[in-house]
Amino acid sequence: MSIWELLLAFVVVVLMLVALLANVLVLMCFLYSADIRKQVPGLFILNLTFCNLLMAVSSMPLTLAGIIYKSQPAGDQVCHVVGFLETFLTTNSMLSMAALSIDRWIAVVFPLSYHSKMRYRDASLILSYTWLHSASFPIVAASLSWVGFHHLYASCTLYNKRPEDRTQFVIFTGVFHALSFLLSLVVLCFTYLKVLKVARFHCKRIDVITMQTLVLLVDIHPSVRERCLEEQRRRRQRATKKISTFIGTFILCFAPYVITR
Repeated sequence: MSIWELLLAFVVVVLMLVALLANVLVLMCFLYSADIRKQVPGLFILNLTFCNLLMAVSSMPLTLAGIIYKSQPAGDQVCHVVGFLETFLTTNSMLSMAALSIDRWIAVVFPLSYHSKMRYRDASLILSYTWLHSASFPIVAASLSWVGFHHLYASCTLYNKRPEDRTQFVIFTGVFHALSFLLSLVVLCFTYLKVLKVARFHCKRIDVITMQTLVLLVDIHPSVRERCLEEQRRRRQRATKKISTFIGTFILCFAPYVITR
């Protein structure tokens, strides 16, 4: 193995261990916290956690073996199953994050009617859609024999071996990523921009009350006044940072997969 292959194998091992540890911790928090289990978003988080765990124990070990041995690490049947799971789990993870953003949008923009708009039944319907949506593309790919071991990716994934199917495969790939990554990204941006708008509106109301209080308290110490103004600035930036982090994490996690495919 070359130094680059060793480095790539090391990165895959680190990512696999981090994915296992992080998602097991999330699963433990869900199992041991009654408050989390009572909340509707817990269903989306649980679904996302299971998708990540299955990806870490199915696709990533075979990818590591493919990097080391430079060949298909298992039989065709196993590779087809793993390729199916990779496509299904990746799509399901994207849609789960989009579902979480929809839940936060309803909770922030419609707080008084949240419990009537987002019940366990509604969350179950959303999860059912994510599963059907996620399963449809790998089923089509598997039926057309577009799943196999790709040496460039060193993994079992979407792969067309027949030159005569190139046009159909390109169209399928474009539709697949448009209705998974792009759709989820649009939903995230729309919902969180609405959340940010509400957060800024509340910040302005709090700022007005704070400034009125500071004007009335003429004897307040300058350091206290400065701390209040500094907290105003932090409050305005907090929501923007959180939303930017969530959307940025989504892009960082899934854009490499979409771009390479």
